[in-house]
Amino acid sequence: MTAGANSPHLDNRHRDTLRQIFAHPLSHNIEWRAVRSLLDNVGSVTEQHDGKLAITVGSQTEFFHPGGKKDVDVQTVVDLRHLLGTAGFGPS
Repeated sequence: MTAGANSPHLDNRHRDTLRQIFAHPLSHNIEWRAVRSLLDNVGSVTEQHDGKLAITVGSQTEFFHPGGKKDVDVQTVVDLRHLLGTAGFGPS
């Protein structure tokens, strides 16, 4: 299954967030709130007791730590690209 930024089951906000995640050069102002909404739409997000998020998209599960900041850090964007790309999501 391939679902890019033009996937019909994503609304405009989710498409914009997906484009930001895969943008070159890397965007430094992607909000966690928007990422969480996208991930809830394309997979499942479970908050762990230690504050980390267990995110499953397709058959892949990754653990992320939001860190209490408004925006996603650079390494997290790289990790999100890998997770979403492996699940068939990406820019299109």
